[in-house]
Amino acid sequence: MTNSKRPDARPRFAARLDDWVHQRRERRALARGRLPGVIPYIGYGSTEWVRVLGRVLYLPPSAPPNQNGDDEFRPLVAQVSRVRGWRSFTSVHVPHHPVEILIDGHPVTEVAADRGGVIDHEVPVSLTPGWHTVTLRAHGTTVGSAAPVFIIDPKVRFGLLSDVDDTILNTALPRPLVAAWNSFVVDEHARTSTPGMPVLYDHLLAQHPGAPVVYLSTGAWNVAPALSRFLQRNLYPMGSLLLTDWGPTTDRWFRSGKEHKLRELKRLAEQFPKIKWVLVGDDGQHDEYLYQKFATKHPENVAAVAIRQLSVGQAVLAGGRSKARLQRSVSGVPWVYGPDGAVLREELHKLGLV
Repeated sequence: MTNSKRPDARPRFAARLDDWVHQRRERRALARGRLPGVIPYIGYGSTEWVRVLGRVLYLPPSAPPNQNGDDEFRPLVAQVSRVRGWRSFTSVHVPHHPVEILIDGHPVTEVAADRGGVIDHEVPVSLTPGWHTVTLRAHGTTVGSAAPVFIIDPKVRFGLLSDVDDTILNTALPRPLVAAWNSFVVDEHARTSTPGMPVLYDHLLAQHPGAPVVYLSTGAWNVAPALSRFLQRNLYPMGSLLLTDWGPTTDRWFRSGKEHKLRELKRLAEQFPKIKWVLVGDDGQHDEYLYQKFATKHPENVAAVAIRQLSVGQAVLAGGRSKARLQRSVSGVPWVYGPDGAVLREELHKLGLV
C-alpha cells in the first residue's frame, strides 16, 4: 500500500470494526426480545418545512409508548431516556431503519435513520408559527413517540443560540474527564447551572417574543434526554438540542466537534437568513474562535456574542482559556463578557437586546 492511500485506510478500518461490533450487539439485542423504537428530540422549522430529529434504538417491548404529545410541550422521551449514566451509552442503535413521521397526528412521510440510527431530516410541511407535535413511529410498530417542534414565524428577526458545557452547565472536573464522568458515572443532578443564565435567557425571550432557542453542543446524542431534563429542572427555556454522533466514520477516526458547530451555525444562517442570533458561549477553549469565524462570514446573522468568563479554577479544569487572537472589530458585531448571567444581562442591556 502506498503512502497516499494510508490516511484513508485506517478510518475505513475503524468504521468496519465499529460495524462488526455493532452487528454482534444487534444480534444480542434481538435475541433478548428488543424491538426498534424511536427516541424523539425537540425540532424546529419554518412555516414551510420542519427539521425532525430523533434516534432509533432497540428498546424493551415493555417500554411504555409516549403518546401524550400535548403535555405542555415538555420533552417527551421513552423509557430508555430515563436510564442514567453509562446505560444510555449501552443502548444499541438501529441503522437505516425506516421511520414514519406524523405531525399533529397526521401522517406526513417516511424517512430512514442514518448509519448511527440518527434521524435528521427536513420535511416539507405547511404549519402555523408556534409549537406543534411530531410523532415518530418505527416501521413495523403500531405506536410512536412524540416530541415538540417549534415553528418560527417568518416575521421573527431574533434568535438565541447557546453552548452547553461550561456555559450553562458546570462540572468541577478536568475537561478530559468531564464527558466520561457525566456520561458514564452520574446523572444530570451532579451538574450545576451557571448562576443567572436561566434569568438572562428568559429576559432575552421576553424582549423578543417568538424567538427560537437552540442549544448547540459537541455532546453525543446519547446524552440528549439527560440534557433535556437538566434544562427543564433548571428552568431554561425549551429549545432544540443540536448534538452529534460519536465513533468513527468512513473517512476519519473521530468526528470533529468544531466542524459540527460551524456546520450547524452555517445551516441556521442559510435556513433563517433574516434572523440575527445572540451567540452565547464561554472562553474555555473554542467558542470564541468559532463565533468569531462565523460572525466574520455572516455578520448580518449575529446580533451579539456573549462570552461567559470562567474563573481561574474553571479555566484550568476546562483545559485553559482560548488562545485565539480575535479581531472582533472586523465583523462589526458587538461582544460582551461576564462571569455569570447577571453581568452578561447588564452588558446586553447596554446594547438594547434585553
